[in-house]
Amino acid sequence: MQFQKLRTAVAKMIPIGPGKRRRTALAAAFSIALLAGSGASAVAIPTAAPAGHGEQRISGLSLRQGNVTVDGATLRYTIAGSGSPLVLLHGWPQTWWSWNKVLPALASQHTVIAFDLPGLGASTPPASGYDKATTAKRIRQGVNQLGYRQVALLGHDVGALVAYAYARDFPTEVTRMGAVETPLSGFGLENLYGVSWHFLFNASPAPIPERIMDNDDVPTYLGMLFDGARHPEAIDRNVYYRAYADPVKRKAGYEYYRAFAADAADNQANAQSKRLAIPVMAMGAEFVFGPAVAASFQQVASDVRTVVAPDSGHWIPEENAQFFSDCALLFFGPAGGAAPRPELTNCTP
Repeated sequence: MQFQKLRTAVAKMIPIGPGKRRRTALAAAFSIALLAGSGASAVAIPTAAPAGHGEQRISGLSLRQGNVTVDGATLRYTIAGSGSPLVLLHGWPQTWWSWNKVLPALASQHTVIAFDLPGLGASTPPASGYDKATTAKRIRQGVNQLGYRQVALLGHDVGALVAYAYARDFPTEVTRMGAVETPLSGFGLENLYGVSWHFLFNASPAPIPERIMDNDDVPTYLGMLFDGARHPEAIDRNVYYRAYADPVKRKAGYEYYRAFAADAADNQANAQSKRLAIPVMAMGAEFVFGPAVAASFQQVASDVRTVVAPDSGHWIPEENAQFFSDCALLFFGPAGGAAPRPELTNCTP
């Protein structure tokens, strides 16, 4: 029953054709909604600088961390590498750490700036303004305060929704954009609400989820989501359990979902008058959204590259870091790169 509902929902975004991979991708999409249990595993959790600036290292890569103050919030940032600036925006229920496996490769060619979204991770929660246009303005303020005026954007899940608003509203300041594993609000995302209960649970009016979900429930709830991965063992879930074992952070996460209806209206109102002209890499996982990400963004952008990450579930930067890194390095340049493997063809600049 649930799988059939899922196939119907995704069919509204892309044609359903024959073939095992297409059937598997559609049937498995958001299977996270059908699973239960935590499946927690021990991991080494990075130590974040409590305030100001600090340094960490990942695989020998030096990271610089600090805070910047924007309208209504303080943003935690992590910077690594050198070259053209590439801003990374994570999704829910994660933090900047979701990029840890791909940071060394991306930083080999770019100055990578990974933010914790307002209210999540080590960023402080604003009192209001969780719609993606307002969030994009806050991220832009952080980017500007760090000295950057023109950047490329790469967002996963909710982070991709923020990246779209940033690119749409500040088109001369974004060179190209990557959207990973989400259709866009107003252009397909709402078709999935009925097949994964976490959408409407998170979007329920306050204080319903706030009172239902306690700190001790976090591993069960988030564990259900991560257990739906193609490779759940690849996810540093304890990092995220700790990050969301705080009712303030959980509330901020709910607010991002509560804003989806406003996001959809805003996107639909501006889709044609502010149609994206920059190149957009739309990456879906083989076992979740696949080409549906591109089908959604093709409605708001003129140059969309359809990319399907093989052997991966929703958490592509962690589940298939090699493919993700290879594709991103091609797409974000420098220009002139050739695809070394057929599955990377649409990743070329």
